[in-house]
Parts: sequence; structure tokens; C-alpha cells
Amino acid sequence: MDIDALLAADPITWDSSWTAEDVILYHLGIGAGVPATDPGELRWTYERDLVTLPTFGTVIGFMPIHHYAALPGLDVDLRMLVHGEHRLDLHSPLPTAATSTSSCRPVAVHDKRQAAAVVFETTTAVDGAVVATNTMTAYIRGEGGFGGDPGPTPARIRAPKRPADVEITRPTLEQQALLYRLCGDANPLHVDPEFAAAGGFERPILHGMCTFGMAAKAVVDQLLDGDAAAVAGFGARFSGVVLPGDALTHAAWRTDEGIVVESRVADRTVLKQALLTLRSRTGWGGVSRPTGG
Repeated sequence: MDIDALLAADPITWDSSWTAEDVILYHLGIGAGVPATDPGELRWTYERDLVTLPTFGTVIGFMPIHHYAALPGLDVDLRMLVHGEHRLDLHSPLPTAATSTSSCRPVAVHDKRQAAAVVFETTTAVDGAVVATNTMTAYIRGEGGFGGDPGPTPARIRAPKRPADVEITRPTLEQQALLYRLCGDANPLHVDPEFAAAGGFERPILHGMCTFGMAAKAVVDQLLDGDAAAVAGFGARFSGVVLPGDALTHAAWRTDEGIVVESRVADRTVLKQALLTLRSRTGWGGVSRPTGG
């Protein structure tokens, strides 16, 4: 990996326009529509009263996998690339359809000893106005130890020392990764058993961004009464592997900073350091606003 060449690369830009069908497919890809006749679920899956979940912003801000290989200086085995952290910032609520352009550029490379952490920033604009910014940290195993800057130490997001305000368990489907990949993440790691085995996994794994979306949906449904427009951002660290068919349990705590989220499979935490922030501090979707952490 040539770090200087990578950081000097021109941004990669693509047409990221979307339709209501794209939004519905994403919602189905993260498990929406159960029960199929539930009015709250139909808001995510039926075009008549369709609402866009905030984390759809990760789909329009996801750079197609073949573009990574085209970046100068990023001559790496993509089987060694895993999604380590992600932050989505929404500058306005997302419509159900729009003509948009997204642009991605590498902004930093950090030395994590056993891996190189490459930070990519993607902005998505509609009519010239940025509606979403995605900051993705990709860990490339085997590319660390080059003597570089380890990067900043982020502020630790801790769950309050009290029971979660909500805890919800949802199954994933055996074919969940096959469905979610239709949202644009065609990495063979999520579909090809041989590719996954070469990367050190027992079988194809679920996309981290699918877990990310499932966690956000659980919070929006359970703590915000489905008010998607209330969400200003969501960020998390991926700390474990989810296999299609695993049951995910999402725990969430209301705090003064926002809603802290942790997701687990059985007793393994797979999503942590997660915080969903809100546009308004005056309402909590029908539940009491906290007075402290």
C-alpha cells in the first residue's frame, strides 16, 4: 500500500440517485416487514406512506467495491479488508427518492500494528446541497506495522450503569446477506464460501452495515415512535462477526448525548461504542427525556 499515493488520489464520484424501490429494498434487507401487516412496518415497506430510515444514507454513501481496487496506492487483497467503524451524519432528513451524486476520498491512514486503518469520507449531495456524510474506517489486515501514526483516541461511549431502556431481539435470515448485498455491497466476503474461507471466516458473514441498520431501526421503532426525521446521526464500532441466521439483541439507553446502543449475538458484543444523535433535544418520540446518564 502506497499511503502517499492513496491520500493524494482524486475523489471518486458516482451517481447515487435513488428511488422508492431502493429504499424499500434496503428496509427489507435489514429485516423490516415483520409482521407484514403491522402499520409501523408498512411505513418502511409500502410506497403509499413510505418513510426513509436514516441509515439508508449509508447505501447512497457506499462506494462500489470495484472503485476501491481502482484507487492509486490501495494495492491490497480485498479479502483482508474489514469494516471496523462507521459514522453517518445526516444534514437533513432523506426523501424517498432523489437525484444525487456521491463523492469519496481517503482522508487518513493509521497504523494499528496488525492492520492499517484507512479512513474514507463520502459526501452525498442533492441539488448541490450535502444531505449525508459517511465516515468509514476500513481495517486492512496484514498492512499495519509500518511505523505510522496510530491515529486519535476517540472519546469512549459507555452505556449507563442501569438496565437498558429497551432491549429487543430480532432474528436474521439464513439468506440475509444475499438479500442485503442487493443494496450495493457486492463484496464476495458475504456470499462466496471460498472467498470467506481465504479471509479466515468459517462461512460468508453478514455485512456490518446490515447490523448497523438493524440496530438503528430498533431504536427508531422502539424509542422514537418511528420518527426517522428526528435522527441526526449514528456511529458505531464493529466488534464481532455476525453470521446469517444469528439472532441479534439490541439494547439502548437514553442519555443526554443521545441514545447509546449495543448489539450482541448471545453473549458476544458485535456492535459497540454506538451513539444515535437527535436533531431535537426537546422530544423523545413519546417517551420521557432523561435527566442524566
